[in-house]
Amino acid sequence: MSGPGFFDEGALVGVLTTQPLDRLLDYKAPEGGCMAGAFVEVPLGPRKVLGVVWGPGRGDWDISKVRSVIRVLDVVPMREEMQEFLTRVGDYTLTPMPTMLRLATRSPGLGDPPSMRKIYRLGSGAPDRATDARRRVVQTLSDYGGLSFTLRELAEMAGVSPSVVKGLVKQGVVREEDTPRDLPYPRLDPEVAGKALADDQAEAAAALRAAILTGAYGTTLLQGVTGSGKTEVYLEAVAACLSKGRQALVLLPEIALTGEFLDRVEKRFGARPAEWHSGVTMTERRRAWRMVGEGGAQLVVGARSALYMPFRDLGLIVVDEEHDTSYKQEDGALYHARDMAVLRASINGAQVVLASATPSLESWANVEAGKYRKIQLTSRFGDAVLPTLRAVDMRDEKLPPNRWISTVVQGEIRKRLELGEQSLLFLNRRGYAPVTLCRACGNQIGCDHCDARMVEHRFLKRLMCHQCGETKPMPEKCPSCDAEGRLAPVGPGVERMQEEAEALFPDARISVLSSDLYGSARALKERIEAIAAGEADVIIGTQLVAKGHNFPLLTLVGVIDADLGLQGSDLRAAERTFQLMRQVSGRAGRAEKPGTALLQTYQPEHAVIRAILAGDEESFWRAEAAERRQAGVPPYGRMAGIVLSSPDAQEVFDVGQELARHDAPLRQIGAQVFGPAPAPIARIRGRHRVRLLVKAEKTAPIQAALARWVGQLRLPNNLRLSIDIDPQSFY
Repeated sequence: MSGPGFFDEGALVGVLTTQPLDRLLDYKAPEGGCMAGAFVEVPLGPRKVLGVVWGPGRGDWDISKVRSVIRVLDVVPMREEMQEFLTRVGDYTLTPMPTMLRLATRSPGLGDPPSMRKIYRLGSGAPDRATDARRRVVQTLSDYGGLSFTLRELAEMAGVSPSVVKGLVKQGVVREEDTPRDLPYPRLDPEVAGKALADDQAEAAAALRAAILTGAYGTTLLQGVTGSGKTEVYLEAVAACLSKGRQALVLLPEIALTGEFLDRVEKRFGARPAEWHSGVTMTERRRAWRMVGEGGAQLVVGARSALYMPFRDLGLIVVDEEHDTSYKQEDGALYHARDMAVLRASINGAQVVLASATPSLESWANVEAGKYRKIQLTSRFGDAVLPTLRAVDMRDEKLPPNRWISTVVQGEIRKRLELGEQSLLFLNRRGYAPVTLCRACGNQIGCDHCDARMVEHRFLKRLMCHQCGETKPMPEKCPSCDAEGRLAPVGPGVERMQEEAEALFPDARISVLSSDLYGSARALKERIEAIAAGEADVIIGTQLVAKGHNFPLLTLVGVIDADLGLQGSDLRAAERTFQLMRQVSGRAGRAEKPGTALLQTYQPEHAVIRAILAGDEESFWRAEAAERRQAGVPPYGRMAGIVLSSPDAQEVFDVGQELARHDAPLRQIGAQVFGPAPAPIARIRGRHRVRLLVKAEKTAPIQAALARWVGQLRLPNNLRLSIDIDPQSFY
């Protein structure tokens, strides 16, 4: 075989590997040749590493010393548009290409020959000797109802060594099998009738369908109040995409949402789609990755990393809850999935639907500028009506110390208990108390490795650092002054709210929804489904509950501290508070019963609180946009955050000051440098952190200038530098 894009045996090919190298490596094409984009195994020193044939080799190396590709993997080659996507994301985010390639090769066992692939399922019988470790293996396999695992994955999930699993295989309690050939997913039928749509829904669905039938790129902001049926509308867009024989991708911000969403997809299309997120087993992830590339998966529902799957013909990307902060990847490649979805669609000639009740200011500004279309759903679906919003002025409350639920909210909850309806107490703070203070010396217990206070988790009887994950037992005496019995929790977390709610409503069934209280995504999903079915009277939750969950019996939302997000210097503080309050209040009254949302606040006159209560979204966005435009910050200006970190505090400051002094490449494009300054959390995992902030005009070529700027310095070995284009957080 030969032709365009094919390299005959012995031809020089340039291979991009997943190793941290700054260039392509030349290799000779293997016996039988290889395609451009082929996934290959190549020798690198004494090791064998994964790579992709990126194009012709450079030939600037002694040809006699060039080694051959070891083998071509049994995988569909990477398509040209995927290579372009990875290159452009890397250029935009200033991420090295090997790091980008790692995002695109996340299929478990991609380089394994079939002989190495074994999977493990539940067998029959019981172990000859029951131990805790063996019980955990059997329990893990039982919990996941028939799914198969790799050896490493099963051992990790059960918290045992691989030898424990192997011992159960010998007894037949666990079955070891060769990996079956990855099979295509059941066909989804776009002709299955969906739900009857209201007039504005039908109109929106028709507009999206027409856009998809053009086969061209376009982005649409689908905005609608919570409960307005946005999901049903964009599922009609998915149906139109599948009818054209193209693939679709739906991104969700929270793994816990996938169960309920997959049920809706199955009802709509008669089968379940492929899933892609950390809660899916490795064997299922490998199957999804391969089938997407071969065309055996029409629809993928996944987390942000699903953007880097090898779609054969991607025609639609839906970003649900597009405003959600979890779409920003905060380590490794620092990308925003919403923005990169638009880029990928533009390369693939696909449509993008950005769905939200409270869009990001970036998307709102792109609509205003004419870059995106906007479709608005103005009423709730069926008999549901929007909740009544009221402020509770906490300055008028006379609560005892260590109590946070106002008398107004208490009274409303009691009414709901009598009616058999559910109430939600919302507080965006995990754990029991955000600070543990010694009343004798005033010491606040901090993390040993970070400049962050440790959060008490009373259910776990431990203190936890929410930066690095470090935990330690709750001390009996102050680690600073040794005083006994003087440690006190300060401020409320959701666990403390549970304690208060149990005292106020002793006969109520109370449930806490917080991500750190559940061992797995599956356990969390099961609890959410149970609550939706009515297995709780009072729900206490963090921002997890604001993300698209539907609780039909919920008619009251009480926001404990509506002012919490308005504190600090984050340029998006007002926007995020507005979005979060609107989202969480939208959980109330989603069925035929009317809902009420009460916002406890010490600042009822604050512009954001007033905008939330008035429901005047457009006025809020215009005022917020005017402020940002005047300040020249996103979305009306460019920003980049630079974080330097090192175990040596003096060294990291010295490098930061050196960078700030040599800012000529930035001044040439009219950019300003602020800093260096200690990061708000100045130490994480024992590394001292210094931040610099670069601000430039909207049209400034900031990436090239940043690359020249940081390229001037040779960094010490211990020092790490990360550049975050369009930062979402400033910690």
